[in-house]
Amino acid sequence: MAFDSVRLVLLPVLLLSAAATPPPERVVAPDGRETLSINGVARTVLIDPAAPGLPIITEEFAHIAGLKPGWIDLSFGVGSEQIEAKTALGNLQSGTAKPYKRRIAYATPRYREGFDGVLGPASLEEPVIRFRLRDPQPGEHVTSLPMVGGGMMGDWKPRYALVEVGGEPMRIILDPHKPRTTTNAGGAVRLARSHGGQMSGASLPLDIVFGISRPTRTMTLQTPLAIGPLTLNQLNVRTVDYGSTATIGDADAPGDPDEVVVTGKGKRDPRSDWISIGADQLRRCSSIVFDKPAKQVRLSCL
Repeated sequence: MAFDSVRLVLLPVLLLSAAATPPPERVVAPDGRETLSINGVARTVLIDPAAPGLPIITEEFAHIAGLKPGWIDLSFGVGSEQIEAKTALGNLQSGTAKPYKRRIAYATPRYREGFDGVLGPASLEEPVIRFRLRDPQPGEHVTSLPMVGGGMMGDWKPRYALVEVGGEPMRIILDPHKPRTTTNAGGAVRLARSHGGQMSGASLPLDIVFGISRPTRTMTLQTPLAIGPLTLNQLNVRTVDYGSTATIGDADAPGDPDEVVVTGKGKRDPRSDWISIGADQLRRCSSIVFDKPAKQVRLSCL
C-alpha cells in the first residue's frame, strides 16, 4: 500500500511539471520572408498564416531541387479558374530547424509575387507558430478562437479560426499580407441576412493568388460583426465566387438606399463560406498564434 500511495502522490506532480513546460514555438517575422531549403537547394519563401498546409513552390524551384512527381496531382481553385499542380516528397529545412520530409506541391505560376514558395502554419514542424505583426502595445488583450483545418488528406488545408455568423460556424482566414478584409459571395449573403449587409461602389479587381484577380465590390454592415477583438463594419466581397450577391440590396441602385433585400432560393453549403481578415483589421494586433496542440488561434490586439 505504501508504494501505491507514493505513486498516487507523484502522478499529479509529474503531470503538473509536464504542463508547466510550454510546447516549442516558432516566431515568424512581420514580412514572413524566410529561406527554405529543399533537398539542399535554398530559395526565398513566404511563411503565411493564410496559406494551405501543403507547401507550394514554383515548378522551377522543384526542378532545381530534383523533385520527382508522385502519383498525387492537385488542382487549386481560385474562383472559376484552376491551377494544376503536381506533388512530390522532399526534405525541407527552414531556419535553424532540423530537416524533415514533407509532400510538396509545385505549379508553374508563383503563389505570391516575389517568392519561390509559400508555407502555412501546418507546413511547419513546430507545434506553436507565432506570427509577429508588430511590437506589443500597452492595453492589448489576448482572445482565443477555436482552430480548424486538415481533413481527409491530412494537413493540406489552411488553418482557420471559427466564429458563428447567422447561427452557423464560418471559417475565418487571417491574412495580414492582404490590405482589405474580404468574403466570398456565399459569406456575403449570410452576412446580409444576419447583419444587414448592403453593396455599393464599382466592381474592382482584387489580386488573390497565382497572379489571378477576381471582381469585388464593397459591402457595408448595418450591424457590425465582432470577431474576437475585431469589429467589421465594411469589407470587400468577391461577388461571383461560391455564390452570387445579386440578391443583396444595392445602395447604388434606384430605390430605398436603406433597403436590404436577400431572397436567395435553393440549398447551399454554408461550409463554403469564409471571411479573410486583412491588414485593415489586423493592424490593431501584434501577433497571431496558431497553437496546434490546443487547437486554438490566439490574437493579441488593442
